[in-house]
Amino acid sequence: MICNTILDAIGHTPMVRINAITKGLVKGTVLAKVETFNPGNSIKDRMAVRMIEDAERSGALKPGGTIIEGTSGNTGMGLAIAAVVKGYRCIFTTTDKQSKEKVDALKAFGAEVIVCPTNVDPEDPRSYYSVSSRLVKEVPNSWKANQYDNLSNSAAHYEQTAPEIWEQTNGTITHLVVGVGTGGTISGAGRYLKEKNPAIKVWGIDTYGSVFKKYKETGVFDKHEIYPYITEGIGEDFLPKNVDFSVIDHFEKVTDKDAAVMTRRIAREEGIFAGNSAGSAMAGLLQLRDRFTDDDVIVVIFHDHGSRYLGKMFNDDWMREKGFLERSGMTARDMVALGLSGELCSIDCNEPVEHALTLMSEHDFSQISITHDKRLVGSLNEAHLYDRLRDHPEVKRDPVETIMLPAFPFVDVSTPVELLSKMITPQNTAVLVRDFKTDKTFIVTRSDVLRVL
Repeated sequence: MICNTILDAIGHTPMVRINAITKGLVKGTVLAKVETFNPGNSIKDRMAVRMIEDAERSGALKPGGTIIEGTSGNTGMGLAIAAVVKGYRCIFTTTDKQSKEKVDALKAFGAEVIVCPTNVDPEDPRSYYSVSSRLVKEVPNSWKANQYDNLSNSAAHYEQTAPEIWEQTNGTITHLVVGVGTGGTISGAGRYLKEKNPAIKVWGIDTYGSVFKKYKETGVFDKHEIYPYITEGIGEDFLPKNVDFSVIDHFEKVTDKDAAVMTRRIAREEGIFAGNSAGSAMAGLLQLRDRFTDDDVIVVIFHDHGSRYLGKMFNDDWMREKGFLERSGMTARDMVALGLSGELCSIDCNEPVEHALTLMSEHDFSQISITHDKRLVGSLNEAHLYDRLRDHPEVKRDPVETIMLPAFPFVDVSTPVELLSKMITPQNTAVLVRDFKTDKTFIVTRSDVLRVL
């Protein structure tokens, strides 16, 4: 078949049996829907073209216009490819946690890319959501794709992805396992498959630091669930309209470390070069392995390509820096078990500086974390506090947010002490240790590390 344009090559991606990773662990047949075979190497090509064509039909996107979108990279790629073919300009906003490879790939197709901070609320004017919304008001003849709330996203998977899955499994699929970000894939595909067979289970993979799982189980949007995480492509700190919770039967959370390690295993054990959300999905599937039977046919979506993560999950130095590669010796978990690191204590950003000073003095803290709506947004240490109060005594009546420093970095509880010791510097006086399984956060300081070195 000869395609008139590269857009005609989107879809009809292969289904591949997973063999090594699940052998002896997961009953039933596990199949990966490998979406890296799309022209932009991700599943997002499908909905990017659908959003553009729907906008063209409605008149929202006019000839010669500019496409604006906040993207983690893959949707931007799909939009950029379609824009080249259709003659549009692209401006994308993304976050500073996304891999350099994703940003460079967008630029390769002529897109302009604006990098925004990750650890801010969606409503913050600096967030990549807010910046993209501002740009669409400022740039003439522009249209924002809005992949999170644009229902053309889930419609693409209802009409394309799911029928392919149904046909490729001859209607025998029993479970769909998908990492959830915008929600378009799981909601669109899940709705179609449940219409074909209501007994099919649709399971979403979430990450620690995201709100999806708790909202599904309780109906409560809990901002306390939100904190920085490393996993790319899944999880959110708000509720996209494309996430249809009525279609999703269960959410399973996966840690950053388990997702990163599994991403590497997929390449090394299955020969499939897939991205971080595939690692999350496979790790989540293994966590749920006790729920499967021999007759089950489980389809896992592999969203994007491993080449987007060469500087991260597939880079040994990066993996060691994050504490994701196993090392011998004492870990942060050992320090917690021995009582050498205390559970995190914090103060709200609107509290006056003198309250922070009192709290630090009463508990003999050398540093403290700052929160906004119980979300970690900054920090204070005694050296910085001393310098500010010495030079400007009146600052003690100001809110702590006026003098706070950046928030302490998060690491997993399995991180070796050897690595923690290198992360604590004069500029970064503590590290926060997150035990995702118990939902507790601990603080490790220089003095804590000195006690075990």
